[in-house]
Amino acid sequence: MFDTRFIRAVALASITAFGCASAYAAQSDMNPAPTAKDWADIAKLPDWSGVWNVNETLQNTEITKNPTPWNPVAAKKIATMLAEEKAGHPEGLYVNCLPEGMPTWMMIYHNAFEFLFTPGRVTILGEADGNGQRRIYTDGRGHPKDPDANFYGHSIGHWEKDTLVVDTVAIMPEVRLSISEAAGVPSNGDMHVVEHMHLVGADEFHDDLLITAPHVLTKPWATTRISYRQRARKYDIVQGVCLQGDYTGVIDKNGDHVLVKAAATGDGVVLPP
Repeated sequence: MFDTRFIRAVALASITAFGCASAYAAQSDMNPAPTAKDWADIAKLPDWSGVWNVNETLQNTEITKNPTPWNPVAAKKIATMLAEEKAGHPEGLYVNCLPEGMPTWMMIYHNAFEFLFTPGRVTILGEADGNGQRRIYTDGRGHPKDPDANFYGHSIGHWEKDTLVVDTVAIMPEVRLSISEAAGVPSNGDMHVVEHMHLVGADEFHDDLLITAPHVLTKPWATTRISYRQRARKYDIVQGVCLQGDYTGVIDKNGDHVLVKAAATGDGVVLPP
């Protein structure tokens, strides 16, 4: 005789599997596989290929000519940080291997970065932050109703001719709004960034940012960052792993190559090998 408990268990498993499959199918409908037309449409977008670097001279000029509208509390903190930097002992805001986050990554980033166009998304890839990346969804979706805040926030975008308009929310309140690697304050929440990304000429990229940060700014701040394309392929994207500098390679007792914590001073400064 068949064990009826077994039959009931198989039936329940089948129902559960069917339910899961149905739920999966419903979710898949939200992200349909790209069509041949979707891939062909990418060819109609502007050419942002290659490796890009921020023009640091223009970046510093922009910061000087277009100062950040800090509120009095934030302005006092920034003044102290800038004075410390001028005195030769800056605080060093980005030495803990955490991502710079948004919008700082687009504003004071010194490493090379590149763009990846795929159907429904533009991805920005960079060297720092353990090869950080931003996902900008261009498939028509909106922001989640209850997004999980993170370093880069949640970004959605759409094309207006050759300009990518990007809207970013859900940035962690701990993420700093910075004007240099030595001067910046946490946004303390509710930061909202709108960007207009476009080319000026063949090899100059402009990111026009409008930053709203009500807890540290007196008004929205409009600022632009300019990057240039490395047409000569002098640079390529390399792997950047921040914590790797805290380790050294050794061969263990089993003959395996492994990473171990490097010798350091009492305040954490890694000693040379």
